[in-house]
Amino acid sequence: MGLHRFKPLPSGRMGIFWTLASIKEAAVVEFGCMGHNLYSGASLRSYGIYEGYGAPLYTTYIDETDIAMGDTHRLDATIREVIKNEHPKVIFLQPSAVPEVIGMDMAAIARLMQPDYPDTPIIPLCNGSFAISQHKGVEEALRILAKELPEAVVKSEKPTYNIIGSCADLFNFGADEVELRRLMQGAFGMEKICVFSSNCSVTDIRNMGAAHVNLVIRREGIPAAKELERRFGTPWVFGRPYGEQGTTAWLEKVGEKLGKEPCACFIKEELDTLELMFDRPRRTLKNNQWSYPDEAVLTIGGHYDVVKGILEYASREMYLTPGEHWCDCPEMGDADIPYYDESKWAPICKNHEKGYLMFSGEALRWAGKNLSLQISNPDIGQRMHPWGAPFVGYRGAANLLNLWINEYTLKH
Repeated sequence: MGLHRFKPLPSGRMGIFWTLASIKEAAVVEFGCMGHNLYSGASLRSYGIYEGYGAPLYTTYIDETDIAMGDTHRLDATIREVIKNEHPKVIFLQPSAVPEVIGMDMAAIARLMQPDYPDTPIIPLCNGSFAISQHKGVEEALRILAKELPEAVVKSEKPTYNIIGSCADLFNFGADEVELRRLMQGAFGMEKICVFSSNCSVTDIRNMGAAHVNLVIRREGIPAAKELERRFGTPWVFGRPYGEQGTTAWLEKVGEKLGKEPCACFIKEELDTLELMFDRPRRTLKNNQWSYPDEAVLTIGGHYDVVKGILEYASREMYLTPGEHWCDCPEMGDADIPYYDESKWAPICKNHEKGYLMFSGEALRWAGKNLSLQISNPDIGQRMHPWGAPFVGYRGAANLLNLWINEYTLKH
């Protein structure tokens, strides 16, 4: 590992862990060293995934003998104790870095153990610390769960939906989920079956096939949506709704999949309310772009889909000019939104003087910038509840404009 001033890019193992840890009625058992789960549990609590919220987290602990001899008796004992004490409907088995390095076949181990626990499925998720990055770990976990857990069920009598890709690793995931659910209720009168995976249970995942549409809000969820489409014929929509125009277009796209127009009265009421709020600050940003174009530049980094959505809203609807922009996943970077590692984005943040900088809390604090413009992790605060201001949807449009106009006001 090279030297890092900031937290390095998390591994696929961490992406898998953050995806699983929020699922109720399950348990996560790690075959590895105790420190990993302790550290990861602290991170989850800061995200709002606290004890009692999702899956209880267990680690087997391993010593030199286990490593040298390939001994797995601690794992068997741990699973037996977890089933006795927690009564989970599913156990997710995850290796730490050490078993992966020494070549333990966790999938084979799970198959050997499964007959001893016929009433509790043991699902191994075997990508560890080195093979893939955090975001590909999220994709792998969502895909495997969509393949293994949903059961053959009839479609719900009233139209319903699943949200795919709301996971604890995304900054502000709770507030964005609340807004998405508000939009679906207001525009279509629809209730969710499963918020996959930040706010769901094993039962919810098993019932995902009953939904009439799947809302994929990050590209890592596309393989899971395709699996559900293959198994249950469920259509899916990919995208994150940002801004007035972007949210309306997203609702219309969802309506096309449902064969149902979104409620025009709901959309009109939302847009009319925003128009009253937006008129003066939008004119201020427009005048600023014309008079001081170097102050109207938006520099932004984070998850690919978040950066893309906010940048489009800012430039198409709010008179901000796209500046340097990048994503935080090497497998996602392309010509439109490249991947920048620390050596590329650090000087951009440190030398940023004019315009708007939106990135991780860790980088904004280091660069001495406005922390309220955070849109990505690593975080530096506590997000204990999901009732804050979202970034997506109509209310997210208001929140983002509020952030931008306040940043403008601070400098004028």
